[in-house]
Amino acid sequence: MNQRRESGHSVRRRRGGGLRVWVLLAFIAYGAWYWFSNQSVDPVTGENVLIDRSLSAEDEKALGLQAYQQILEQERWVDPDATISREVRNIAERLIAKVEPVEAALAAEHGMEPTRFSAGFDWEVNVIDSDQANAFALPGGKMAVYTGLVPVAGNEDAMAVVMGHEIAHAVLRHGAQRMAQQRLSQIGQAAGAFSGMDPQQQQMVMAAMGYGYLLPYARKHESEADEVGLMLAAAACFDPREAVPLWERMGQGAGGQAPPEFASTHPSSETRIAHLQSLMPKALEFRARFCEEGPL
Repeated sequence: MNQRRESGHSVRRRRGGGLRVWVLLAFIAYGAWYWFSNQSVDPVTGENVLIDRSLSAEDEKALGLQAYQQILEQERWVDPDATISREVRNIAERLIAKVEPVEAALAAEHGMEPTRFSAGFDWEVNVIDSDQANAFALPGGKMAVYTGLVPVAGNEDAMAVVMGHEIAHAVLRHGAQRMAQQRLSQIGQAAGAFSGMDPQQQQMVMAAMGYGYLLPYARKHESEADEVGLMLAAAACFDPREAVPLWERMGQGAGGQAPPEFASTHPSSETRIAHLQSLMPKALEFRARFCEEGPL
């Protein structure tokens, strides 16, 4: 009798294990289908990117506006007529005016036409009263600069480099790419849960995915935004050479508290500076080509 019970338990375990394998394979197949069916090429960077095809420009604008309104309710905003607000708006207007020609020029380098995805953005920039040395641009064109960035930037050229970087994130649809990555992460988490992995195993798998894929991809986004933002600043008649001392000051401001590069969503200051220095001849060429004032 005991042998029959043990045999029955063994059969059920085998059946349960087999079911979990099939569930895991189904999730893997779905993840692969999602990955391949939502691939496209970004003309500006020439890179393959993952963006959910069901996410429209209007959807992105709505998400950006919703996030912006939430921030408006939580933060203190500087008077739009204040000097710093007017200066920031002027920088933004000059940068935005160069989005289309810079986008077209970079796409032409890859033998492609630009998508002009940002042509329908409702650009708006405000200043937030905060000690943070930061800025952002959301999908749809809503932007903000924190007052804490002003002393770190030190001049309008460096401020334009930062703002150009943020505009580039929006133009390159990095937010939409992050949303698609999150979808893949959710598929992976569900696969781990339904396949019978214990929480520790699931955590190890997700950590491996983070270090091996998500964090490097985020650093790649930062490098792409650095390049496109630098070209925008140069084309808008700002001095792109101010990017290097800017990031030197940023690194000093971090005071050695930044995590190691492999564990960060951003390149280290050293990596970033080296990348910007390598881009400087191209940036100066863009300034001579698109700035009405001519070369420096």
